[in-house]
Amino acid sequence: MYKVAVLREFIAQHYLIGGDWGSENDLNSHQYRLEITIENEELDQHGYLVDIVEVENVINDIVSTYKDNTLNDFPEFENLNPSLENFCRIIGDMFCKSLSVADVYSVEVRLWEDSLAWASHTRILK
Repeated sequence: MYKVAVLREFIAQHYLIGGDWGSENDLNSHQYRLEITIENEELDQHGYLVDIVEVENVINDIVSTYKDNTLNDFPEFENLNPSLENFCRIIGDMFCKSLSVADVYSVEVRLWEDSLAWASHTRILK
C-alpha cells in the first residue's frame, strides 16, 4: 500500500457549544496542523499515487477558508460543536469534493490542535 501525505499549519478560532468545557466555551485560538494522507495499492502510469501539486492546491484552498476565522461562523458548523473530530470530517468532505479521488483507496484527515491533541477521520473510497 502506498501513502502520500501533505501538511499545512494555520491558526483559527472557535468556541465549544453544548457542554461545560471551561475556557473552551469562550472564543479562543488554536494553532492547527493539518495532515491529509491518501492511500492506494496502485500507482498511476507515471509512478505517482496522486498529483501532489493538485493536493497542495486543494489543501491551500481549504486552509485559506478557515485561516484566521472563527469556525462557528461557517454554515457547516451551524448547531455543531467545532470539535477536532467534526472539523476533520468537514475538511475531508471538502477535500474529497475538490480532488479527483476516484482511483484511491482512502483519504485520512489528521488534525492537531496546538501540540496537545489530534483527531483523525478516514474515508474508505474503494
